[in-house]
Amino acid sequence: MPVIALITWIVTALGGLFLLAIWLIEYDPDFQRASATRLPVPVVAAHALLAFGGLVLWVMYLITDNDMLAWVTLADLGVIVSLGLTMAVRWIGTYRVRPVPAHGMVRGDPVVQPDGTLIASRAPGRRGARALLGDPDLSIPPERHFPVSVVLAHGLFAAGTVTLVLLTTLGLAGS
Repeated sequence: MPVIALITWIVTALGGLFLLAIWLIEYDPDFQRASATRLPVPVVAAHALLAFGGLVLWVMYLITDNDMLAWVTLADLGVIVSLGLTMAVRWIGTYRVRPVPAHGMVRGDPVVQPDGTLIASRAPGRRGARALLGDPDLSIPPERHFPVSVVLAHGLFAAGTVTLVLLTTLGLAGS
């Protein structure tokens, strides 16, 4: 079971790296005034770094069979899951909002929902990453480009990993 947990963790990490690559490609700090990301950089960075650190801890547990490493890994997973769920909730809110065409907008004028949430606008003098894809008239946050299937697979494999690590740590799974 611990080796299966390692495999699911690696698959989860690969999906997470794919999402991180999309986010980094689409993230333009100068353009973010126009179409702000809903995923704070410290949360994204902490989630990725803690997940990598936890994976290293789990490999060390597999090599040494030290129960303390399993418990530390489980605690690390608790923080990773909290950050991941925070990002997932924020991503759902972003994904459900439809992109707003910038036709007829005065450059720099924001488009705001009735509750005051910034949806989109066009930054003066910048076209953003979407212009490279032939769509300069949409201003959307970088996480809007995440494929739903990858986000769901990442979450499902993460849940499987946490379950397997928990069962192994509690001694309910064979070693």
